[in-house]
Order: sequence, then C-alpha cells, then structure tokens
Amino acid sequence: MLWHALTLQLGYNATLVTLGAMLLGIAAGVTGTFLFLRKRALVSDAISHATLPGVGIAFIIMVALGGDGRSLIGLMLGSAASAWLGLLCIGFLTRRTRLAEDAAIGAVLSVFFGIGIVFLTFIQTMSEGRQAGLEGFLLGSTAGMLYSDAVIIAVGGALVLAAVIAFRRPLSAVAFDPEFAASSGLNVPRLDLIMMGLVMAITVVGLKIVGLILIVALLIIPPVTARFWSERVTGVLWVAGIVGGVAGYVGATLSAVAPALPTGPVIVLVLFVMFALSLLFAPARGALAAVLKHLSFQRRVHIRQGLLALAQGQPIYEKLTLRLLQRSGLARADGVATTDGKARAAKALRDETRWQMARSREEFALAATFYDGLTEIETVLTGDQIGELDRLIGAPMGVPA
Repeated sequence: MLWHALTLQLGYNATLVTLGAMLLGIAAGVTGTFLFLRKRALVSDAISHATLPGVGIAFIIMVALGGDGRSLIGLMLGSAASAWLGLLCIGFLTRRTRLAEDAAIGAVLSVFFGIGIVFLTFIQTMSEGRQAGLEGFLLGSTAGMLYSDAVIIAVGGALVLAAVIAFRRPLSAVAFDPEFAASSGLNVPRLDLIMMGLVMAITVVGLKIVGLILIVALLIIPPVTARFWSERVTGVLWVAGIVGGVAGYVGATLSAVAPALPTGPVIVLVLFVMFALSLLFAPARGALAAVLKHLSFQRRVHIRQGLLALAQGQPIYEKLTLRLLQRSGLARADGVATTDGKARAAKALRDETRWQMARSREEFALAATFYDGLTEIETVLTGDQIGELDRLIGAPMGVPA
C-alpha cells in the first residue's frame, strides 16, 4: 500500500493531492528562506493565524448569498483578505505606536485567532455549518478533498513558485544585506511587501493541506534544515525547496495510506525527521561534524605540545599525549622520540621561536595575529619572510626549516 502511494498508484485524485502538496512544499521552502534570512519568522505565524476570521466570514457570506459555503475559492479569498488586514494592522502598530514588531505580531496573532474561533463557533450553530468541516483548516485535511480543490492547490502552489523564481535575485539581495540592496537602487519596502504577499499566498494555498496552525512549520523548517547544508543563499534556496517538496510528497502519501492521520501534522513530522538528520549528520555544520572537528583540534594540540616537550627534553606526563605521539610514530612507549619525532620536534620548536620573533617585530605584526599554536608558519609567511626571521634569530646552519 505504501509503495503504491509513493509511486502515485492510488488513483488520480490522490496523485493530484500528492503533487499539489509537493509543489506547495517546494514553494513554501523557497519562500520561507527569505523570511528566515530576514529574521522575520514570526510574521508567517501572524499571517497564518490572521486567516481564520476570513475563513469564517467567507463561509457566512457565501451561505447568506445562497451558495456553497465550502467553496475553496471563496474560503481562500476570504482568508487572503483577512491575512492582508492582519499585515496592515501589524504595520500600523509598528509604525504608529511604540510597540516592537514582535509585540505587534503577538497582539494581532492572538486577537485575529480569537475572532476566528468565535466565528467558527457561531458557524457550528448554523444548520449549514454543522457539516462544513471548517475545522480541517486548523490542522489540514485532504480527506474528502474534491478534484477541483486539488487542482486549485496544485495550480496555486505552482504560481507562487513561479513568482518566487521571478523575484529570486532582488529578494535574495534584500534578505542578505538590506542596506546594500537599498544603495544598489532596489526598493526594499516594496520587496518586503512582495515577500509578505508571497508568504500570504503560500499560507492561503496551504490551508487545506497543512492548516493555518502548522503552515509556519512548512515555511520555516525547510530553510532552517537547508542552512546546515549550505553557506550560500542560492544553496539554501535549492535545499529548502527540495526539503519542502520531499516533506510534502512523503507526508501526503503517508496520509493517503492512513486516512485517519491528518495531512498537516504528518508533513510536519516528516520535516522534523529531515531537520533532525541534518542537525546530526550535515557534513559541515552538523553536530557529529562539530564533535569530530573538536576531537581533531584536541589531537593536534596534544601532538603539538608533545613535540615541544620532546624538543626541550621534558618528560611527557599526559597519557593521551604520549599515546597520540606513539600512534603517529613520533615517540616510543617510554617517551623517547623516534627519528621522525626528533625532526618534527625540532621543527615545532623552531617555528615557535620564529613566531615569538614575529610578534616582537612591527613588520610581522599583522602576520603574527594568525598564530594559534597550530597553524603552519609556511601557510602564513613567505620563504623570504621566514628567512628574515631566521636571520634575526641567528639560526645555525643545518637547522630544519
């Protein structure tokens, strides 16, 4: 059953839902990268919670006009209007009052969500509202999703992704360095507005699949995960899109196999698994890489200190230092240096003396700042500079360089 779901063999409608969730995940991951880099992750939470009153009001209006209150297009339009009003309120409170942006976001988020809950409670008292299923917009649900709903979500996700690609370069410039972007002639406030519009579009499109409570996870977790794998904005964008797409695809297929599980939480759990794996095993920034880097640094310090002790004829009391020197073939078990160890020890002591001389000379002051006790002198100074230091020290002939 799971294999059939992963290979899109559960029917046309399930396939369309899965592809729509994947497109939504890709678009959300890429869009969320700009929020993450701009350090405005809370804005997505405010936007998502601000959609709830719009859902309720749109349902009531459509029913009052004699239409189907569950029309996804109408509900999306209502949620978009409500989210936009929430953004305007945040902007007004930030500009016209002494409230910081996070305080304004918290106020708008809680008030709009409370109003939305009131509307949903009122709708449950209506004869048309008892079977409306609007609670699915809280956590997301694809059960009973119509073909037209799946098409709307898939097309909406694709359009948002196309818009993100179109504005990728200016949005990346603003996210990376707003001051430089402004000095380059870019309209930063307008681009911020475009970014908020894209976030709002992702939130509205993803209401049915992920739900307004969990859509923030689809926007923020992919770029956070991607940050473990890349140091460049373009790289983070690519990886975030892939992470979001895989989570949407796998989450939707798992939900299709187990219909009792809501789609939104399953997608978020898949995102968490990908985040946890990246946190642990990313090659450059993962926890395991950090531990290995620390152990390597510790090993280099012990060997360096051991070589200096050998060069100065001092006994090595630290068992770990002696064991590392033995493994490297630089000393015997009794602490006596091998032939290779003697040469390395003489070189280490000579470099230490060179660095001490470099720190005392003005012409070497800048280079001396790179000394950390482990950096090879040849990687910092030229051969002529090393020769000058040896001349100042008064190196005897035959001393290893």
